[in-house]
Amino acid sequence: MAQIDRAEYWAQKQDAKQGNVKLYVYRKHAAGLQKDAPVLFLVHGSSASGRSSFDLDVPGRNDYSLMNHFAGLGYDVWTVDHEGYGRSDRTDSHSGIASGALDLAAAMEIVKRETGQSSVFMYGGSSGALRAALYAQQNPGCVKRLMVSALVYTGEGSPTLAKRREKVEEYRSHPRRKVDRAFVHSMFTRDKPGTSEMIAADALADAELALGDTVPNGTYLDMCANLPVIDPLKIACPVCIIRGEYDGIAAETDLLDFFAKLPSKDKQFVFVSDLAHAATLSINRHKFWHAMTSFMAMPQNRALAT
Repeated sequence: MAQIDRAEYWAQKQDAKQGNVKLYVYRKHAAGLQKDAPVLFLVHGSSASGRSSFDLDVPGRNDYSLMNHFAGLGYDVWTVDHEGYGRSDRTDSHSGIASGALDLAAAMEIVKRETGQSSVFMYGGSSGALRAALYAQQNPGCVKRLMVSALVYTGEGSPTLAKRREKVEEYRSHPRRKVDRAFVHSMFTRDKPGTSEMIAADALADAELALGDTVPNGTYLDMCANLPVIDPLKIACPVCIIRGEYDGIAAETDLLDFFAKLPSKDKQFVFVSDLAHAATLSINRHKFWHAMTSFMAMPQNRALAT
């Protein structure tokens, strides 16, 4: 693999209650990157930060970093730790989906400054899918192509959300929740044990718990009590929905309803076998990465004959 360079930045988000919130922005790309290289922005979920989710260092393995994979393909790859996560400011905010879209807007200012590009490829998983979709909805033209996995639209038919709703008042009254190694393990086993290697779960737990043992509750609250938080009719860019066979948070009928309402005819619904919720860190992550690569590399339409 070519040499991969990394860089760190700080974005600033102005919040009426929290004031100036510092957000950690992380970038990886091949050395000697072309100035006009395509930008891929990755959006993390509810329980792990961006760098840990997408650039995970797994002992004895060199094939878990999604950022390295796409940097090696020539992409300029970025992510951000949302407010309250990872290296970003840990405030007393719930840090819900709407807040996450504002985080992306703040981080995108850094991307525009450093790359000169104002339109990017964007991927989000789970609540990150909602953050990314809301950003695309609110900022037409800023997302070239949107890729999402473990998306929830109305939440109907989701066994994971049905169980999680039992604690909705706790999420409402407490802005943060505790996480530990057992919880991180559950992210990899709750849908279908065997779809992930536990060495990856341990590596993620090591990376995240070194930064803190609490995460915000806002995305859990939104997904349990406030859906829908995005409107497919207002997302104009091409969209690829990736559905893991065993993902317990995203019901297929709910996703197909969302997919049918997307106005762009340049859209895909990809069903990946032997994949659960932790898609980017699963055993079959390479099939997932292939779906992303194919969608981003889709040729432009040719003019029809007259």
